[in-house]
Amino acid sequence: MRINPAVAFTLILLTLMFGAGIVSSSWGYALGRQALTGVRQPETRPSNAAAANRSGESHKQLVLLDETKIIEAVEARINDGGN
Repeated sequence: MRINPAVAFTLILLTLMFGAGIVSSSWGYALGRQALTGVRQPETRPSNAAAANRSGESHKQLVLLDETKIIEAVEARINDGGN
């Protein structure tokens, strides 16, 4: 019994695609692993106040800006021509 050339060609292409997928995935994994060397997970949660005090950092208060002053400044720039 002879093998149909179309079936043989399809199987060859399928095998090559499978091999290329394995090679590219292993290469991508190696590149990603190399790129992440030296990166590690933080030891504490950033939102934890006790951890921030231990490391010497202090929390800064959120400063809200006055919306009317911002709108006035933008309108002044628009009317002035952007200068």
